[in-house]
Amino acid sequence: MSYAFIHATVLDGTEKMKPAPDTTVLVDDEGKIVEVGPTAKVKMRGGEQIIDLQGKYLMPGLINMHVHLVGDGTPRSSSNAEGEVQKVTGNPVGMAILRHMLKASLKNQLASGVTTVRSVGDPGYADIQVRNQIKSGKFQGPRLIASGCGITVPEGHARLFAKKATTPEEGRALVHEHFSNGADQIKLFITGGVFDAEVEGEPGVLRMPLNIAQAVCDEAHKLGLRTSAHIESTEGVEVGLKAGVDTIEHGAPLTDELLKLFKKNGLGNASSLTCTLSPALPFAVLSPEKTHSTHVQKVNGRVVYEGVATATRQALANGIPVGLGTDSACPFVTHYDMWREVVYFQRHTGVTPEFALHTATLKNAQLLGVANETGSIETGKSADLIVLDANPLEDLCALRNVEQVYMAGKPVKYKVKHLPKIDAELDGIMNGLDNDPFVSEWNIAEEKKSLNPFAKRGAKE
Repeated sequence: MSYAFIHATVLDGTEKMKPAPDTTVLVDDEGKIVEVGPTAKVKMRGGEQIIDLQGKYLMPGLINMHVHLVGDGTPRSSSNAEGEVQKVTGNPVGMAILRHMLKASLKNQLASGVTTVRSVGDPGYADIQVRNQIKSGKFQGPRLIASGCGITVPEGHARLFAKKATTPEEGRALVHEHFSNGADQIKLFITGGVFDAEVEGEPGVLRMPLNIAQAVCDEAHKLGLRTSAHIESTEGVEVGLKAGVDTIEHGAPLTDELLKLFKKNGLGNASSLTCTLSPALPFAVLSPEKTHSTHVQKVNGRVVYEGVATATRQALANGIPVGLGTDSACPFVTHYDMWREVVYFQRHTGVTPEFALHTATLKNAQLLGVANETGSIETGKSADLIVLDANPLEDLCALRNVEQVYMAGKPVKYKVKHLPKIDAELDGIMNGLDNDPFVSEWNIAEEKKSLNPFAKRGAKE
């Protein structure tokens, strides 16, 4: 079925996007955009289903660069999580249940307006299996860039689902195992995180040594695979960049040396930073009882939260590409709240709404290597589209209420399955954000400069 979206107000996803009123977007029966132009000038090919948007906003679907699909964001105790996962992945019935869970997560992502997802570590290579089901048409899901299990070390982060390497040779072998299972990219876990930190004020302890990280990145690049790495300390960022990681996930305060390494890493390439404020904020703000954590984890949540935001500000100020992801499935991070990450990003850095939307669409597509397929409303690209009643350039919270989603030109019939108690807590965090000293003090400092470099960057680019 071909479509004609007429009388749309288009936000195309490019850096300098402005609302283009009374625009028509033609989509062929293969789900590709074949023409974009003023409604009065675009001629129908014949046979299109007419969708009159009556001035509503049409924009590219959002892209979520950092997702774990096993879990829905409900905080749970994890005393024996590793053993439970091993039981599930060790039998066909368990794997079927796991795939069902991943499908539910992907449907919620898609229903919320996220049309491209990068999974960055899930058990049993189940994300790859589900990706294949989407591609074969067994169910409608977002474009899924799958990492498989990920690679860690015996005492490292994400041991409940990542494969463990003890030597560079084992790291290289695991890259080939992931490749043979169909992984689109390789995820490394270089540092610890909030959950496995043992000392107050010291999250992100270095776990994976440089020689293993280098071996993994080198082997992945030989096979044409990009790499990403969980990193939550400055020391970890240094190891990741020297190893040649393509995208640093989360991040920490950056030194001048690290800013240079981002532009030319250990493999001679440029790296980017993926901003993920969504998982750290709840730990920093909510009580340990609500997040099923400890006092130490709450303190470390604040360290990680401020570290991610600081690194993001530094990266933007120094011309380092920044992408956005939610770390879905972490406590209080649902599969339908990419819109919150976009709002957090804008409010923590001062970029313009245009730049924030561009980052969540075309910039993310560029960083994932799929910008020739998606990320903007342009001729030749997949019709991965969302319809909004309100203008997100006036208030990014408009992204919360997506009226309709189209995946490769086909309407999505799923509806978001909300978790009301989590929504209420997250709304409270959002409403109190401007009173957070880390946000308010930075905003005051920027106003005193009379020039917000991040807002200027968003407007210019």
